Amino acid sequence: MVFQQEPICAVATPAGVGALGIIRVSGAGAIALTNGIFSGKDLTKVDSHTVHFGTIRADNAANPIIDEVLVSIFKSPRSFTKEDVVEISCHGSDYIIRQILQVLVKNGARLAKPGEFTQRAFLNGQFDLVQAEAVADLIAADSAAAHHSALTQLRGGFSKQLAALRQELIHFASLIELELDFGEEDVEFANRDDLKNLIAHLQSAIAPLIASFSHGNALKEGIPVAIIGAPNVGKSTLLNTLLNEEKAIVTPIAGTTRDIIEDILFIDGLKFRIIDTAGIRQTDDLVESMGIERSKRAMNQADVVVLIYDDATTLAAVSSLATDLEPTKKLIWVQNKIDQEDSNKLLINEIAPIFISAKTGVGIENLKSQITQLQINPSQTVVTNLRHYEHLLKTNQALTDALMGLENNITGDFLAQDIRLSLHHLGEITGQIVNDDLLANIFSKFCIGK
Repeated sequence: MVFQQEPICAVATPAGVGALGIIRVSGAGAIALTNGIFSGKDLTKVDSHTVHFGTIRADNAANPIIDEVLVSIFKSPRSFTKEDVVEISCHGSDYIIRQILQVLVKNGARLAKPGEFTQRAFLNGQFDLVQAEAVADLIAADSAAAHHSALTQLRGGFSKQLAALRQELIHFASLIELELDFGEEDVEFANRDDLKNLIAHLQSAIAPLIASFSHGNALKEGIPVAIIGAPNVGKSTLLNTLLNEEKAIVTPIAGTTRDIIEDILFIDGLKFRIIDTAGIRQTDDLVESMGIERSKRAMNQADVVVLIYDDATTLAAVSSLATDLEPTKKLIWVQNKIDQEDSNKLLINEIAPIFISAKTGVGIENLKSQITQLQINPSQTVVTNLRHYEHLLKTNQALTDALMGLENNITGDFLAQDIRLSLHHLGEITGQIVNDDLLANIFSKFCIGK
């Protein structure tokens, strides 16, 4: 059932002067309300999903016509909010937009709150909470990867996975609850071995979702790539070449770079934060030492580490740094300055380095390709939302508690409590379990007209 609330209105296009502005109206009586200020066809008698030309008029005898407009009609439930929706396309003057909003409010609408249109769509069952949040992510997407991730969630890819997991658990939860109803008869409806297997299966499905969050968050903010090496191996030159601008100062003096320098680079639709760091070496210079410590932090925090060298000495120096990194860290070995006459290609055990000249650009495209190939398979579901990640962690913990309870032969009531908790956290992700404060927090971050 669709619940049509009081009509709301808001501008759906960005602030500022443009060719067009779009004002959205949604709710009970939205079509009749707009018809009262529209001169053209009778909007109450037209079909849904039709567009009509006319004028918007105000109660001003001197200047009755505000603007010539196109009005689009979307009748419930075939609209974004599932309510009656009207979209008024006018000229993009701030004055015109304000005047139309004022006359709409004067005739019974109220100004929409941030995200209120999407919130109404969620409350009317247009999509679940994951998909609603994906709307904001889709609007904010600034790379192909972020766009793909948001679109996948908007289309329900992540939601379907969670729904399948939750449904499997609901079956066993109902059996456990049934046991509690017959507690005095000492019966067992839920096979404990089958429940253990189910929990193991659920945790194996949740684990990669949890693990994907760090990368998923990086997709939105930019995947950090740290360029690490000894002084004067060409780190800053490489940064400048990748960015195609003179971002970092380059001199023959060792230790020129004293601090972290970074900028955004898009490669094949992925957003990267390329980080130039201070050359790592032993030094008594206080400022340079502080820069080197920052370099080491950047190296440990980056998703991808480019280890750059130009001869046997600097290769040995960067190799010693690599031994301190986590085995799962994504590393790319790069030998620079191959354009120099005395350069000899150096191999690293079984690792094939990328040979480049940051100065001339040789091998740079190969390096970019290697950076993108290290990223997660785009067909996999990636968790990009902190709220989802936190509830997945809580779900996994509740399942772990249930598994420990099974091992210790706890009673059905305590087992049921752990299973209920895991179902609760899965339900909070998709909005099957929700409260007003959560909705207010989520939708307050949306655009006014969305």
